Amino acid sequence: MRSTYACRVTTSPGIGPAADRLRQIQSITDTALSLMTSEKLLDELLERVREILDVDTAVVLLLDPSRTRLVATAARGLEEEVRQSAVVPVGRGFAGRVAAERRPVQLQTVDPAHVVNPLLVQRGLRSLLGVPLVAGGDLLGVLHVGKFHTRHFTDDEVELLRLAADRAAQAAQSLRSSGERAAAGALQRSLVPTALPDIPGVEMAARYSPGVSTVGGDWYDVFTLPSGDLGVVMGDVAGHGLSAAVVMGRMRSALRAYALEFSDPAQVLDKLDRKMQHFEPGAIATVAYAVCHPRLEWARIASAGHWPPVLAAPGEPAVPVDLPSGVLIGLDPDPQRMAATVKIPAGGLLCFYTDGLIERRNVSIDTNLRRLCESIVPGPAEAVCAAVMSSLVGREIVPDDVALLALRRLDA
Repeated sequence: MRSTYACRVTTSPGIGPAADRLRQIQSITDTALSLMTSEKLLDELLERVREILDVDTAVVLLLDPSRTRLVATAARGLEEEVRQSAVVPVGRGFAGRVAAERRPVQLQTVDPAHVVNPLLVQRGLRSLLGVPLVAGGDLLGVLHVGKFHTRHFTDDEVELLRLAADRAAQAAQSLRSSGERAAAGALQRSLVPTALPDIPGVEMAARYSPGVSTVGGDWYDVFTLPSGDLGVVMGDVAGHGLSAAVVMGRMRSALRAYALEFSDPAQVLDKLDRKMQHFEPGAIATVAYAVCHPRLEWARIASAGHWPPVLAAPGEPAVPVDLPSGVLIGLDPDPQRMAATVKIPAGGLLCFYTDGLIERRNVSIDTNLRRLCESIVPGPAEAVCAAVMSSLVGREIVPDDVALLALRRLDA
C-alpha cells in the first residue's frame, strides 16, 4: 500500500522536474519525518523515495557490529529481504561495493555476477542505484533503489537519493545508538546481582548507577565458594556501550569459573587475563578480586590495576587497603600479580568501588579519595552506601558508571 503521507510530484514554473523533486524531498526530511520514531521514519522515507524517484524497490542495509556485513533493515517493494535477514559482505556484490567505495553506484543491467543477494535477481530487478549512509564520517550502511525495467538514473536523481540517504543515516544512527544503549543496559542489569547473598555474620549493600552519556562495563559480584569462603569482585571494562557490556559479561563468567578452580585471587586474575588476551584481544579492564573469610574476619585481595578498597575499623579513620600494584587486564602477557591479606576487626567495613565514583574532570583524585574515606564509617552497610553516594555523587550528573559495594563484619 502506498503511504498516505506520500507527496505529489509537481513541477513549479521555471523549475525542472528533478530540481522540484529535490526541493520536495528536502522539505519532507526537514519537517514531517522528524516527528516519527526512527523505525517509522525509515519506512516512510523509503516509501516516499519510491514515489518521487518512480522506482519499484527501496532498501536500507545497515552495518552489523563487526562492520564487515550489511544487514537488510528496512525495505519497500522488497520486504522479504528484511524478513529473510539478507546479509551482504562489505566489498562484495552491489550493496557491498557501495559500502566499500563510499560513493553512488548504479547498474543499468543486473545479473547474478553483480549481486550477492539472489532475491534481487529472483524478483526481476533490472536496474539499481545505491548510495552510502554516512553520518559524521562514519559509514552506517547503504540505501539502494531498483526498477523492474532498464533505467538510467540522472545526476539529479542520484543527488536526490543522496539527500534521502543523509536523512536515513541520521535515523539509522539514532536507531543504532538507542538500540545499543537499551541492549547494553539490559545486559548489564542482568549481570549485576539483583540480590546480594545472605551470609551469617556479614552485612552487605551495593549501588550501581549507569553513566548519563552511555552504559559502560562496570560490574560487581559476590558469591560463595566451595570452601565456604566468599568471593567478591569489582571490575571496570574500558569503553562504553554494548561492546563494553558484552566483554564485561564474558569476564564475569570467566572469573567465576576460575574462582572455582583456584584459591589464590592473584592466580584467578592471571588466568582471567590470559583468557581475555587470547579470546578478546584489545580488551582492557581493571579488576579487584577478594577471597574473604566466611564471617569476614579477613580478606585476601588481588588487584589488576583497580582502585584499592577502603577499610573502616571501629575507632579509626577509614583508609585505602595497601595492595601490591597489579597491571591491568589485557596489557601484559606475564603479569605475575600478588595478593595481600587484610584483617577485618569486628564491626569493620570493607568498601569496593569503581573509578566513576571518584574521577571528575574538575576535581582532583586525591580530593575525592579523601571525601570517600571521610564518608565511610564502620556502620550499617546501607547507611554507608547512602552516605558515599550523597557525598561523591549528590545531585551531580555523572558521565561514567558508578558501582559501589560495602561489606560489614557483624560478629564480635
